[in-house]
Amino acid sequence: VQLQASGGGLVQAGNSLKLSCAVSGRTVSSISMGWFRQAPGKEREIVGAINWNGASTYYSDSVKGRFTITKGHAKNTVYLHMNSLKPEDTAAYYCAANPGSAGLIVVKNLYNTWGQGTLVTVSS
Repeated sequence: VQLQASGGGLVQAGNSLKLSCAVSGRTVSSISMGWFRQAPGKEREIVGAINWNGASTYYSDSVKGRFTITKGHAKNTVYLHMNSLKPEDTAAYYCAANPGSAGLIVVKNLYNTWGQGTLVTVSS
């Protein structure tokens, strides 16, 4: 399984941005996915996670109420909808997956597949 993240860019504070993560490769019956971010000089942290069918989601306190994770109709794309962006949201954003898993995974080390980062810069 490969992940391809896209959609990053420069945006003003208060505005919105949507990131996409396309899943390709071998077909799996279920896949748990998450979004993480890493700001310069900081640890990679979880932003949110979604279970295999999109019915359950998790968000970190720093983004709860502003960010939403959804799955595409074909479930081979996961989106991160980011609203009311703040300068502190500036980071490289990564999607992650655990093919074969079905539940919510919020622990970084339990993900075994990572996409490349897409940079989000929020100006004040």
